[in-house]
Amino acid sequence: VQLQAYGGGLVQAGGSLRLSCAASGRTFSSYTMAWFRQAPGKEREFVAALRWSGGTTYYADSVKGRFTISRDNAKNTVYLQMNSLKPQDTAVYYCAAARGSLIMSTAYTKESYDYWGRGTQVTVSS
Repeated sequence: VQLQAYGGGLVQAGGSLRLSCAASGRTFSSYTMAWFRQAPGKEREFVAALRWSGGTTYYADSVKGRFTISRDNAKNTVYLQMNSLKPQDTAVYYCAAARGSLIMSTAYTKESYDYWGRGTQVTVSS
């Protein structure tokens, strides 16, 4: 399994970015896909997750209403649309995949994920 995340960049506060995670190596219909982020000096934290089958989504409270996770089945790609960005959203964002359809309590936990992509930097200036 390979995960390739891209789409990061520098944006002003209040702006938007869309991250993409291209997945390859198998069929992901039974997987849970997620985005995590890690700011300098902080732990990697959960941002959003999506159960590929059925489309159930989970979000961290800090991004609810601003970020949207979605998928494109034909392209095997997961997206993270980030709106109303804040300086505290600045971090390296990582795409992750877990075998199986995770429930909420496990989707939030980075140890639940089996595969990780390289991160993409998002910087929000004030």
